[in-house]
Amino acid sequence: MTGGAVEENSRVSNKRKANRDDRGPVLSRRSFLKGAGAAAAVAGVIGSLPSPDAQALVEEGITERIGPGPTIVELKVNGTTRPVTIEPRVTLLEVLRDHLGLTGAKLVCDRGACGACTVHLDGRPVTACMVLAVSARGHEITTIEGLGTPDRMHPVQRAFVDHDALQCGFCTPGMAMSVAAAIQRNPGLGLEEIKRAVAGNICRCGTYPHVFAAALKAAAEIKGKV
Repeated sequence: MTGGAVEENSRVSNKRKANRDDRGPVLSRRSFLKGAGAAAAVAGVIGSLPSPDAQALVEEGITERIGPGPTIVELKVNGTTRPVTIEPRVTLLEVLRDHLGLTGAKLVCDRGACGACTVHLDGRPVTACMVLAVSARGHEITTIEGLGTPDRMHPVQRAFVDHDALQCGFCTPGMAMSVAAAIQRNPGLGLEEIKRAVAGNICRCGTYPHVFAAALKAAAEIKGKV
């Protein structure tokens, strides 16, 4: 390399350095990551603190703060008030099965997609795996055990037996609860309404025709008593 070329390269290098200096300090990958980590840490600390407005509401008794540890919660299940000690993150399905021994509602998908855990909340069908137990306080909760007993079956339960509307049985409690809620709303419902009522209940055994027949029979029996 000639002396002129060396001089030219040096001049270009100095010019680039001057341009960088004009723009301020250069941000390296290491400095970026360090800064991002510090910002995230600060955000985490801030996010964990209660807002002044939320704190004021709590002090005024307008809202409540539950948890994060175990808390005593009273739930009215099948007509009886039952106290349970749970964390706020526990679902209604977990309480029914693991704390109260009511295993009729089944844990299958745990995503609110299969309907196997359907129970009634104030008479309306809900998937218990998608409801926090603390949210069910003050509501009437009815499970398949509360719908009827082997000695005194609900018309829907009896119709399911008469029409052999089950195989493996995992979907059956949720299916029966959905049908019962639909008939309670409208005892004169027809086949299309029944299909809509159980649209969220998956039967992998394929007993839908028997379920529809059972539902129509139960609806006719209940309507005759109204």
